[in-house]
Amino acid sequence: MRVEVTSSPLAELEADVVAIGLCDDDELPDELAEAPGAGDVKTAFRKTATLFGERAGRVLVIGLGERGELDGENLRVAGALAAKQAGGASATSLAWVLPDCGERVQSGETAAALVEGTMLATHRFDRFRSRDPEDPPPPDLESLQLVAADGAGPAQVEEEATKARVTTEAANRARDLQQLPSNIKNPAYLAARADEIAQDNDAMETATLGPAEIAERGMGGIVAVSAGSAQEPRLIVLRYRGASDDAETLGLVGKGVTFDSGGISIKPSRGMQEMKMDMSGGAAVLEAVAAIGELGLPLNVVGVVPAVENMPSGSATRPGDIITQLNGKTVEINDTDAEGRLILADALTYCVRELGAVRLVDLATLTGSVVVALGSTYSALISNDDELAERVEGAAEATGELTWRLPLHPEYKELTKGTVADLANVSPKRKAGTIYAASFLEEFVDSKPWAHLDIAGTAWDTDREYVGKGASGYGVRLLVALARELSGDN
Repeated sequence: MRVEVTSSPLAELEADVVAIGLCDDDELPDELAEAPGAGDVKTAFRKTATLFGERAGRVLVIGLGERGELDGENLRVAGALAAKQAGGASATSLAWVLPDCGERVQSGETAAALVEGTMLATHRFDRFRSRDPEDPPPPDLESLQLVAADGAGPAQVEEEATKARVTTEAANRARDLQQLPSNIKNPAYLAARADEIAQDNDAMETATLGPAEIAERGMGGIVAVSAGSAQEPRLIVLRYRGASDDAETLGLVGKGVTFDSGGISIKPSRGMQEMKMDMSGGAAVLEAVAAIGELGLPLNVVGVVPAVENMPSGSATRPGDIITQLNGKTVEINDTDAEGRLILADALTYCVRELGAVRLVDLATLTGSVVVALGSTYSALISNDDELAERVEGAAEATGELTWRLPLHPEYKELTKGTVADLANVSPKRKAGTIYAASFLEEFVDSKPWAHLDIAGTAWDTDREYVGKGASGYGVRLLVALARELSGDN
């Protein structure tokens, strides 16, 4: 989608649909005050009305509610509402007259939020749909104009709009990866995607470990989880060098289970098709690093994705087996469906010891417990470092990819101890499942500042206006915002 900034007056805009947002104390522009449909305008949040004035296209008026309560999330919703209305009118172009949001939301932030809401809402995954030639798909929304008022800082608006476009395109690519079926999207497919990303940017490089290298290095978690599948595992590394070699490296680790049957501890069949998206954390990491590179942010980042398929077979890992992880710790496998923490453990150790990451963020669709606790509104944030946790929370708040911090405590750590090995991947007491999994992961970060995001409830079916019930691409925008903040680009 093309995103442009203009200062043209309303009457000269050539877009198929023009969107105007009104707060409770706003009035329609004079040229629309008597237009057909003006009497239907309401300023309450999410209320919409369509006007037909002297200009060729229609004008969509969207209520924004009280100005003092307006924030980036409300603007994303407004952007999504406008995009859907434009789609319903078969529009290929949309113009947004940037509203006056007061001091709480600056003009650049307003533009970014509207770009995000529009682009996320117009995403379609219809690659596998057949179409009757007599019933073609609706046209795509091809362009978005942002109409900045005089004195609104058009340079800042354009800069933030461009960054929002790049980031949102990456989020939509992650959504495509999430929704691909597992007979296409296997570990090798994710590795090939990392290669594509690296080929497009001279500051990028990628290296992928295959099954022999994974086993030789002693990555017992990745070996164990992949043992039952005909699909061979990969450990995918995507590195972006945006700063000097002696600058700190941010490590991003994403769970990449391309299909999770549960293994021998097999899942119920109902809803199992959604387990093609158990690689959502890996998709977010790959596409976030791609966006960070495209934006040219001045920092060093390494993305690591342990990619496996978890299947039952005669060669699969059994409950009761004991494995040795990359850092030498032994683990009792009490439940083969608690596989994500095993592959992440090896990836976190590798990211610190071999790739030089000095702070870590991992994303994983890790536990069903987090859905019970937080639903689809928040991801769980668990961290051993208050400063890093605060930065992640700030990025989450700015992007609407919300987090809620849960505690670490020595009593939770006690639960992770094994009976005959160092650790157990599941405790028989089944307490605090989300925190338990994070406490397990903490054993593999070598005391580096680390934040864990359990995105099992937010990776799909959030039912937000701009992502609906399908894949959400959660984490891409958050990680890019975090990288911008760490690099001073904010």
